[in-house]
Amino acid sequence: MRLALTLICLALPASAQDAPDTFSLPDGCDAFVTVQSESCQVDHHFTCQGDPAGHKRRVSLDERGVTYVGEIDDETQWISSFHVLSGHRETLEDGPAEPASFSDLIRTGVDDYDFRTLSDEIGTTRYVGQDTLTGREITIDGVTLAETTYDITAYDEAGNEVWSSKGREFISRDWRMFFAGTGVVTTSEGEFEQSNRPVEFIYPGEPGFLSSSPKHGCGVAIS
Repeated sequence: MRLALTLICLALPASAQDAPDTFSLPDGCDAFVTVQSESCQVDHHFTCQGDPAGHKRRVSLDERGVTYVGEIDDETQWISSFHVLSGHRETLEDGPAEPASFSDLIRTGVDDYDFRTLSDEIGTTRYVGQDTLTGREITIDGVTLAETTYDITAYDEAGNEVWSSKGREFISRDWRMFFAGTGVVTTSEGEFEQSNRPVEFIYPGEPGFLSSSPKHGCGVAIS
């Protein structure tokens, strides 16, 4: 019930929220940081009463409004995802073959994973990949992040490759979260470069916290 309520509330376009240019979270949820990224995206990270300890949620918006709503656990497993533009939802299947583990990544510098998500709209998807710490740290807007490389492949129910991606991301040890970086996505239609590094970290009480408007890299055509 909590998940359904959250998805319904967060799927509203920015114009339907209570205050102009301010995104409203459902009752019982509190945001702890807003992240403005370089590719015309703003993310709000928050927690909700009734969720298991360590669980965190994220809502992402671009110029058109909400594009994604997701929930992770303290090991950064993808508990649930709602892809607004395609209209499909995914939930983590119980008993992953190799669960994603933020703890393993921090302790050993490498984390391998192999898990499946279930979706009424697109069926079962298997994700296999690896995250690796590079040993490099970077500070963005006062936040120290550790750099990672990633290599992930998604397969459909029949075992056919749907897409793969390689690149670099960042993690926050304090928040136990990943942040986007740069990479190349390969699909049946070709290779596509992507870059969505964080630019600003905005906290409660600061101007721009819970803003519904992305700031950086906007104004270009959206395909």
